[in-house]
Amino acid sequence: MSHTILRLPAVLRERGRSRSTHYLDIQQGLFTRPVSIGARAVGWPEHEVAALNDARIAGKSDDEIRSLVVRLEAARKSVA
Repeated sequence: MSHTILRLPAVLRERGRSRSTHYLDIQQGLFTRPVSIGARAVGWPEHEVAALNDARIAGKSDDEIRSLVVRLEAARKSVA
């Protein structure tokens, strides 16, 4: 598993989404919340972005993606 953290411009490029739609997806539980990487900086683990893109490509429903988001965010706690 990659431990690379992607900043917002890279995430938006990977997803093909606008900034406002990206944050709307987070509000709706369709994308993971960012992780703090500094006092005023956030990013997203690269493997989470890839997993969510894979789920979209596979045609998963919004409910299935919400479930994946919950699992991905829960897995963050076990990484340390």
